[in-house]
Amino acid sequence: MSWNAWVMTLFPEMFPGSLDVSLTGRALENGLWGLETVDIRDFASDKHRSVDDTPFGGGPGMVLRPDILGPAIDDTVAKAGADDLPLIYLSPRGKPFTQG
Repeated sequence: MSWNAWVMTLFPEMFPGSLDVSLTGRALENGLWGLETVDIRDFASDKHRSVDDTPFGGGPGMVLRPDILGPAIDDTVAKAGADDLPLIYLSPRGKPFTQG
């Protein structure tokens, strides 16, 4: 296997999803790359496995709790065996992606 992707998510059952079809699916099946999922909820300590909270200082929406996300990232980096992994954070901020 040449490289491994680690996906930290609240919904690990969604993977591999569309990554399992076409060229990426065949490459995954042939062992050219690997996919590992990390359930962020595994790092929660309460009975409801809560991972989000209201923003500090108020405001709309919810944010991921740093006391959950930090250990999840640290554990994933340790399992991957490399401390120089690129970390890609998908966020709703920024300009919308359109095909136009």
